[in-house]
Amino acid sequence: MARLARLSLPGQVHHVLQQGNNQQPIFLDAQDRDAFLGSLADSARTHRVTIHAYVLLSASYHLLVTPATTEALSLMVQALGRSYVRYFNRRHARSGTLWEGRFRSSVLEAPVYLLPAMVGLDWAPVRAGLAAQPQDWAWSSHAHYLGLRVDRLIAPHAQYWALGNTPFDRENAYAEMVRAGLDEAQWQRMEGAARGGWALGSEPFLQALNTQGATRRLTQARPGRPRKSHPLD
Repeated sequence: MARLARLSLPGQVHHVLQQGNNQQPIFLDAQDRDAFLGSLADSARTHRVTIHAYVLLSASYHLLVTPATTEALSLMVQALGRSYVRYFNRRHARSGTLWEGRFRSSVLEAPVYLLPAMVGLDWAPVRAGLAAQPQDWAWSSHAHYLGLRVDRLIAPHAQYWALGNTPFDRENAYAEMVRAGLDEAQWQRMEGAARGGWALGSEPFLQALNTQGATRRLTQARPGRPRKSHPLD
């Protein structure tokens, strides 16, 4: 079966996921994570991709981003990958690939999925057994959104600004969302969409993506007999 073309649309929020080859660690310590974030900042600035949220685990990373052009996301991740792999291989005296294939991504309907996806990223270190609580993990955008530190990599999305009229209001509202957590099924749906390269959103949102220029199927086909042709296919 032919590989689906990557779904990348300017002005839309994308959930990006990439992991280490054979699930090997891609970060061994704080220096590695600092180097990665530095490369991410440079690549995002060069290729005009806005970073809304991130989390660095041991063998993978997640980003929530908005690219300015159709090509911006792929160019950013490619530049980031080249820069970081050179650094990682040199520092750890190794050679060869670090990544397990190409990066995965999905397009999210921001009013529905952006804030839940941010909460999902905040809880990822807890799910992975790396921290007891989201605030215990330094390598995510969690602390920025709670006002605990300023992370210059981050540009909050309009959905976050809409949480309140003051920084205090927004931070409290977001902290409450994080405390409430995210239903596991909802996170699995978002992560599965990123791994499969699908869009997540309402029917009007999917229709709008086609109008914007999406040229391939946006959602996973249901099992069973092939469907008749449909405007979203």
